Amino acid sequence: MRNSPAKNGSAGGNSGNFTDTIWSPPFVKSGFGISPNRSYALVSLIILLIVGAFISTRLLLDPTVLIEKQAATATTTTTKTQTDTISPKYPRPKTVITQNQPEFTLHCSANETTGTCTRNKYPTTTSFREDDTITNHSTNATCPDYFRWIHEDLRPWASTGITREALERAKKTANFRLAIVGGKVYVEKFQDAFQTRDVFTIWGFLQLLRKYPGKIPDLELMFDCVDWPVVRAANFAGANVPSPPPLFRYCGNEETLDIVFPDWSFWGWAEVNIKPWESLLKELKEGNQRTNWVNREPYAYWKGNPFVAETRQDLMKCNVSEEHEWNARLYAQDWIRESKEGYRQSDLASQCHHRYKLYIEGSAWSVSEKYILACDSVTLLVKPHYYDFFTRGLLPAHHYWPVREHDKCRSIKFAVDWGNSHIQKAQDIGKAASDFIQQELKMDYVYDYMYHLLTEYSKLLQFKPEIPRNAIEICSETMACPRSGNDRKFMTESLVKHPAESGPCAMPPPYDPASFYEVVKRKQSTATRILRWEMKYWSKQNQTGS
Repeated sequence: MRNSPAKNGSAGGNSGNFTDTIWSPPFVKSGFGISPNRSYALVSLIILLIVGAFISTRLLLDPTVLIEKQAATATTTTTKTQTDTISPKYPRPKTVITQNQPEFTLHCSANETTGTCTRNKYPTTTSFREDDTITNHSTNATCPDYFRWIHEDLRPWASTGITREALERAKKTANFRLAIVGGKVYVEKFQDAFQTRDVFTIWGFLQLLRKYPGKIPDLELMFDCVDWPVVRAANFAGANVPSPPPLFRYCGNEETLDIVFPDWSFWGWAEVNIKPWESLLKELKEGNQRTNWVNREPYAYWKGNPFVAETRQDLMKCNVSEEHEWNARLYAQDWIRESKEGYRQSDLASQCHHRYKLYIEGSAWSVSEKYILACDSVTLLVKPHYYDFFTRGLLPAHHYWPVREHDKCRSIKFAVDWGNSHIQKAQDIGKAASDFIQQELKMDYVYDYMYHLLTEYSKLLQFKPEIPRNAIEICSETMACPRSGNDRKFMTESLVKHPAESGPCAMPPPYDPASFYEVVKRKQSTATRILRWEMKYWSKQNQTGS
């Protein structure tokens, strides 16, 4: 397309040469034994044919025609592409087995009293081969692009590996040590976590082993369930310094080296009645369909606890008042009151009723981000300082709209005014985010992220994983059977009932320096462009006095 001859004029130059040849004197002389009239007719016919060929060539080389032809070809081959190839952007579902697989539920009768892991009939192996994730692209899609950050998170140990001494240094702030040995899970607990974060995180590990039995390598790791990352990169820079301690947690930032892992709420947040992700995703999709984007309230919506961080208290100043209309509708969440009233006002699927939804960090990253992005509403993202495992795959002006941290109110008003003036573009941003959540953050990919992260992590271990001396074996029955209420309900709901029918998605390669720079540059340039628009908007507002 870019180098089409129609663009550089080569087609026109060739046709000029042909015309010179046609009208050259030797060709029209009667010495060839052709009468002048017949010669004239023959020449006219030849001219007509060449002109027709010229026009056809121009049409074929015209960029507009090529674009339309490619679009038509793409439309025609869509069905074939979906059946014969894998789209790296929107992978097709995993292979469907027509024969119903047997389901393996919890066996609680004995375990509720003994508290031990008895051997049940759940499979200990799966049928797919180890190389399926690399070679069997007919059944395994390429993982979403954010999986590439696994390589970046593990890069600090790429040259040195992970020694036992380094692992033990991670114990300082960890809530528990988790070991996988011979396909079984052992946990050594150091300190309690807030609410049931550690419980549902460990539950997630157990379900991963049920999804891919016999495929998770032996390993040991330390897990910290507190929000704030603590392994500061500056402490491990330069020569003659030890390697950083490998510490798993839910989020990180640019100054730390903590290894980012999916948070506990994917299996349910019992204390606030938030369901496991797989069922919640379906409800969020249905909630999106209740009200079309154009019929939603044309304001920015946020509901949460403003008292956990100064930045959230600052946000509350942007609420509508008699003095200001910042296009924001902000509500403080009283979780104690909500718990007493049965969480009637906290149904996430019923909160997609505004065109715009705000995400703002609390004391650190917040699990609410995925719920906000799942609405078709435009996510207004107050500049974050932390990331979780998937948010590094989001792009400004494509998946979300950036909001300035230190001038929130004016930034929010501009964003809403811009969106309400650019209806289709705003809808596209909201749809891109909800499509990302529905298609690239479905539960299969959460497990596949865990699978690849743990597999790559285990390759770095410079010691043989062992069962910790003070650890106990954990299984689904010992965790779920003694529990009640939402704990038991959400564990039962998120239980993996049969092994995966095929291997995990194919791991994408790490970033090379050029592609990594391009990702960073794209995000920065887009954010800068939006800031210029905002400054121009407010300059105009100040001039008009509005």
